[in-house]
Amino acid sequence: SAEERDMKALRKLMTSALVLGCATVVVASPAIAWQPNKPIDFIIMAGKGGGADKMARLMQGIVEKESLAERPLVPVNKSGGSGAEALMAAKSASDPDHTIMVTLNSFYTTPLRQPGLEVDVLTFAPVARMAEDTFLLWVHADTGITTFEQWLDVAREQGSKWVMGGTGSNSEDNIITDFLNTNYGLSMKYIPYKGGGAVAKDVAGKQINSSVNNPSEAIGFWQSGDMVPLVAFTNERLPMFPEVPTLREKGGEFSYFMQRSVVGAPGMSEEARAYYTELFTKVYNSEDWQAYKSKKSLMGDLMSGDQLSDYWRDQRDNHEQILRSSGAIR
Repeated sequence: SAEERDMKALRKLMTSALVLGCATVVVASPAIAWQPNKPIDFIIMAGKGGGADKMARLMQGIVEKESLAERPLVPVNKSGGSGAEALMAAKSASDPDHTIMVTLNSFYTTPLRQPGLEVDVLTFAPVARMAEDTFLLWVHADTGITTFEQWLDVAREQGSKWVMGGTGSNSEDNIITDFLNTNYGLSMKYIPYKGGGAVAKDVAGKQINSSVNNPSEAIGFWQSGDMVPLVAFTNERLPMFPEVPTLREKGGEFSYFMQRSVVGAPGMSEEARAYYTELFTKVYNSEDWQAYKSKKSLMGDLMSGDQLSDYWRDQRDNHEQILRSSGAIR
């Protein structure tokens, strides 16, 4: 009948509207952003007790304290080969989206010195530069040396008997030592360590004569009165050490800084990189990180993405020139 036909048409129309409505709901649902689904490998490109190690474990603590990540960060120190062990671990990571690394300037120098590693720093994911660290020249208080000029006189007289300790071979500390040897008529012996914490400990224990430790590595021994800073390798005096002159004040046209960055393993997806950049932006903006930056004389603003990649490119080129001029590479 006509009535039955009308009822069938009405049911068909209602069914079509229901299907269309469900489809609309599905399409309108937002996609879930990438999140880690297992613990995150947090590689530290240096030994325990150094500036990179202290930084990494502080950041891990901030993430845990403020519940910033869905899965825990698991720190592991890989200091072998002046950071080559860490670079290779990240390069060969089976899961790049769950592998991040804390880096310093050996991120540039080690691939330059060891081309056989076939590591291109620009293949790493630019997550976040958290700061630039600073360097000071340190001696034991019992030496009686209180000025850079006095140190020069003693180091010249001692020649190769004067021992400078530092983290790694042809690393940041080695670069500064080479500069001092070359430009001030010195012939210091350089001894590489796995981490800056061990270097500071041996200066405080009178096992070596001097170091160019970062403030965070030597601050405990400075506060105890064992270590004395003589000069800062910065453009301006550090707020924590207002009485310590810069090398530039002493006529040396040289300053040097070390990146404190978090990078993602080569092959990391853009979604994962965005997640980690957001995570470490929150860490950077935390009260704990800002207090740490101030207390440890860290400098520099947050940097990520293409800006960080450009920074790496410039720093790699600068370090290549430094290593070539010192004869470390050809």
